[in-house]
Amino acid sequence: MNTPFDQEPNRRPGLFSRLRASFLTGIVVIAPVWLTIWLIWSVVGWIDSAVLPLVPQQFQPQEYVGVNLRGVGVIIFLIFTILVGWVAKGILGRSLIQLAESLVNRMPVVRSVYSGIKQISETVFAQTERSFDKACLIQYPRRGIWAIGFISTTAKGEVSERAETSDQMLSVFVPTTPNPTSGFLLFFPTEDVIMLDMSIEDAAKLVISAGLVYPNDKDPTEPPE
Repeated sequence: MNTPFDQEPNRRPGLFSRLRASFLTGIVVIAPVWLTIWLIWSVVGWIDSAVLPLVPQQFQPQEYVGVNLRGVGVIIFLIFTILVGWVAKGILGRSLIQLAESLVNRMPVVRSVYSGIKQISETVFAQTERSFDKACLIQYPRRGIWAIGFISTTAKGEVSERAETSDQMLSVFVPTTPNPTSGFLLFFPTEDVIMLDMSIEDAAKLVISAGLVYPNDKDPTEPPE
């Protein structure tokens, strides 16, 4: 005789539970793909809406095809940007840019906005080899608490000279979770920094996922393959 508290051994999940599990699995598979397609489609549409109104009517592709082709504005924007970059690399282009910047620097409000946007653009889009060297472990915000950081450069200049340490110092960027683009710039002696074998991408995934995604999902205690 079974009591109300007895549990049936190896009880199979019901139909509703199986449907719910299948639905959640489908969401996990579909959501990233759909969001990626939607984001690309939206960005392309936004660029088209900003570029195509600047194109003369007789050159609009809709005049010849009869259909508003999505992505034409992106192609026009890429071609125009490449041409501007090619001209800017020449002597005439550099002279025109210097003349335009000298005029902008005479405008109080415009000068501040332009210089800020230019600095951000050069930082994000500059074609240089500047990037984080390696991922590392540092003790922050106090000893005994560990955080993941990204080594950018070796500390130089006044920072290195005035720091009260005899060891070489490293510039370490400590990102925040789940937004790794914000964080703290810290300077550590080399002896206090532990280099990690994981790549920058794997370390970023670990930070963004709040510790849920490790380089080796099967066993986080094992080094990445």
